Amino acid sequence: MKSNILVLVRHGQSEWNKLNLFTGWKDPNLTQQGITEASQAGAMLKEMSIKFDLMYTSVLRRAQLTGTIILEKLDQLNIPIEKNVNLNERDYGDLTGMNKDQARAEFGDKQVHIWRRSYDIPPPGGESLKNTYDRVVPYFKEKVLPQLESGKNILIAAHGNSLRSLVKYIENISEENILKFEIATGEPLFYEYKSGNLKKVDR
Repeated sequence: MKSNILVLVRHGQSEWNKLNLFTGWKDPNLTQQGITEASQAGAMLKEMSIKFDLMYTSVLRRAQLTGTIILEKLDQLNIPIEKNVNLNERDYGDLTGMNKDQARAEFGDKQVHIWRRSYDIPPPGGESLKNTYDRVVPYFKEKVLPQLESGKNILIAAHGNSLRSLVKYIENISEENILKFEIATGEPLFYEYKSGNLKKVDR
């Protein structure tokens, strides 16, 4: 049975990543480094000769631009692109726009660590990783899985926590261990879909 590919890419460095700010659903652009990271990801995928059939991304421009730069490198800008709020980054609520060091000074190291690194305790007015998982995974099952089942190669350009949620689901990682799982900006993750299963593969 022929296998097909799912590639997950976290957006390149954004202006707020560079400033060490909680970004969430705010919409800063990519930095020059972020553009370079996206371009390098596209070059890597081009070397692998992957032909994508569809791209899914969030409604935030840092993810959209990353995906567009990759498709441009691949000369595949003509494929369908679906943008959906369910792939957005985790909403940091009252922390949004705050410098992470400033948040620690205001709320204490321990409290900020709990908000950032517990699975189901959200910051005030925001989402936990569990809340993010609870919107990302149903969307993935409804929209993306059927396309994989039909033999399509798919690119998802999204965010650290929306992709972390997907990785938790695909790889069946525990709540405790997924919190330690880091996804670098602009670094593709590869999964092979075969016989109804998704399996992580080395690039």
